[in-house]
Amino acid sequence: MIDPEEYGFSTRAIRAGHLRTDEGEHGEPIFPTSSYVFDSAEQAAARFSGDEPGNIYSRFTNPTVRTFEQRLAALEGGERCVATSSGMAAILSTCMGLLKAGDHVVVSRSVFGTTVVLFNQFMAKFGIEVTFVSLTELAEWEQAMRPNTRLLFLETPANPLTQVGDISALAALAHQNGALLAVDNVFCTPALQQPLALGADIVIHSATKYLDGQGRAMGGAVVGSEEVVGNDVYSFLRTAGPSMSPFNAWIFLKGLETLKLRMDAHTKNATLLAQWLEQQPGVSVVHYPGLESHVQHELASTQQSGAGGILSFELEGGQEAAWGLINATKMVSITANLGDTKTTITHPATTTHGRLTPEEKQQAGIGGGLVRVAVGLEDIEDLKQDLVRGL
Repeated sequence: MIDPEEYGFSTRAIRAGHLRTDEGEHGEPIFPTSSYVFDSAEQAAARFSGDEPGNIYSRFTNPTVRTFEQRLAALEGGERCVATSSGMAAILSTCMGLLKAGDHVVVSRSVFGTTVVLFNQFMAKFGIEVTFVSLTELAEWEQAMRPNTRLLFLETPANPLTQVGDISALAALAHQNGALLAVDNVFCTPALQQPLALGADIVIHSATKYLDGQGRAMGGAVVGSEEVVGNDVYSFLRTAGPSMSPFNAWIFLKGLETLKLRMDAHTKNATLLAQWLEQQPGVSVVHYPGLESHVQHELASTQQSGAGGILSFELEGGQEAAWGLINATKMVSITANLGDTKTTITHPATTTHGRLTPEEKQQAGIGGGLVRVAVGLEDIEDLKQDLVRGL
């Protein structure tokens, strides 16, 4: 197994974490087993007590899952990664592992709609207080801080308006107040952004998205230090069991091998499409960090190596125009998922953020005319042709 510190990003994405078995396999093996056989009762006792490292039960120890965890940790620059059954399971595991009744969390308003529901409806049941603030207004984060604030949570770029949060500034604020900063890095992946290097404590992933890259499997991950992720988050996963399957871990390993190539290609296509959309009649604004017209374009350029594959735009005709455009497409997939080689299109106000109240949508800036496109790897002229039908 290679030492990740000795190699570049693409090499780590292909080779990190793989410890060959006695079979000498070149590709990473899948271990579809629920349990493991011990050499003796003494070894079993040592494994269960933690005195001896090794496999115990696939709910929390599996060689294929471990290979994925070590590889993603190497790409993010973290000491430890815990793989989960989905991106939401990663967020849940982080909260349940780190928070307790009476703690306070500050969350960006510009997060995935289900994340809002998780904090508002379910974390509240456990006595965890939540304050939502603007992603881009540092003063709001500062005003929201309390003596019992334990965690700051954000997505950047955010879904679906692609606002960009200042990771370094928010990390400094969190640490000044004895709190941790968690960053959902699903839009950029470590190929384009590495929050830990900017001061964040925890990185969250929905591996379902770009880490896979082809829409094949569900999974999530939490990356950070051995102390925070390796102890607290792992302890929750070991007990509660929101575990990643070995087969899905193997799929994500294959996805990581081409991650850098795909993210660069997604960025190239999205930039061209965003520039084109800015010139189309009926489009009032295009949200994409790669455009100079984007409010946080300069910040995005400093903390990201690329703008990514997600853009959104607003149509002057409201929801009727948005649905009309979506329904007029013939090639683009109408689905709320993202991070696929296939371009997808959705109406956030009635899908990904449909469970939010009208007031919450208004605060988040999600109107009826907003359309989100996760730009895939098709020919860019074909994408333009498909969208122009509805424009």
